[in-house]
This record gives sequence, structure tokens and C-alpha cells, in this order.
Amino acid sequence: MTPSDPKADLRSYLQSARDALLWKLEGLGEYDIRRPYTPTGTNLLGLVKHAATVELGYLGDTFGRPSGEPLPWIAEGAELNADMWATADESRDDIVGLYRRAWKHADATIDALPLETVGTVPWWPAGRDEVTLHHAVVRVVADTHRHAGHADIIRELLDGAVGMNEGNSSVPQGDAAWWEEYRGRLERAAREADRTA
Repeated sequence: MTPSDPKADLRSYLQSARDALLWKLEGLGEYDIRRPYTPTGTNLLGLVKHAATVELGYLGDTFGRPSGEPLPWIAEGAELNADMWATADESRDDIVGLYRRAWKHADATIDALPLETVGTVPWWPAGRDEVTLHHAVVRVVADTHRHAGHADIIRELLDGAVGMNEGNSSVPQGDAAWWEEYRGRLERAAREADRTA
């Protein structure tokens, strides 16, 4: 077995989540990428905006490498949760472009610094605000995959598109009848378990 490169491994998992998150926007109109799908307002373009903000913070500012990107949604006095949705004036291209620039900036930080480098997270409490680059990258990988999962569920509910990318659905290949029968079995098992609990 060939030894792996920890930075390459981390970047590979991070990039797969980034790509999955952007794929969820493909083929959808402005309304569908922006509309809230949950009681807490989760929406596809907002997830991308949030992911860009997280990368610029944890893999930029934390290590003294500010991007210079204006992020008014996290500035002092900004509306609560403003990084989780796009205003009508923030275009898809603006948000996706910001995300791609965040990737480039974060990747440059990962390339430039050893994983043991210690940074200071500006929004964490003093005295508990230090983090290694390794920890920060793992945190961003986990956060991005979590939000890619949110986007996957939203997209499936919207039009049935599932998976990591167009060529990898990550689910068994069944026709509509198979999936209907499968879902029915799960529903029956849930009802049966509820009666026996």
C-alpha cells in the first residue's frame, strides 16, 4: 500500500463536497435555488453562500490570511443568519463565483502552511480560540459534507436528482415501481415498530 499524503486526502474530500454542493444548483431556476425548504429556511443557494463564508473564515482569516472578499452578511450589525440565504440582488453567479474564489484561497492556505500550524479563530471565545490547520480543514470538510447532504435531500424532494454528482447517484438503480415498493416496505416497518414500542 502506498502511503497517502494527508493534505491531498483532506483536499480530495473537501473538493468532492464542494462539487456536490454546486451540482445541486444545476438545471434549476432562481426561485428553486433560493426558496426555503424547511421551517428554518434551508435553501440551496444559501448553503453555497454559507460554505464560502466558512472556508474564507476558517481557512483564511483564522491563519492570518484574509481574502479581501467583502462579506457584509457577517459584518458587525448584520442581520442574524444572513449568510444562509441570498438576497434578490445577490446573483447565482455572484455566490458561485465567491465560492470558487473561496476554494482557491482555502487551497492556497492548505498548500502554504504545515498542518500543525496554529491559527486563531476570531469568532471563538478568547482562551479557547486556537486551532491547528489540520483541525480547521477537518472542520470545513465535515461542515461542507453536512451541507451537501442537506442540499441532496432538498434536490431529491424537488426533482428526484440524488447523489454526489451527475454520474454517481450513490443509490441503487431501481425504477419508479421498485422505489415505490421499497418506500412502502419502510413505511410498513415503521408503523409496525411503532405498534410494538
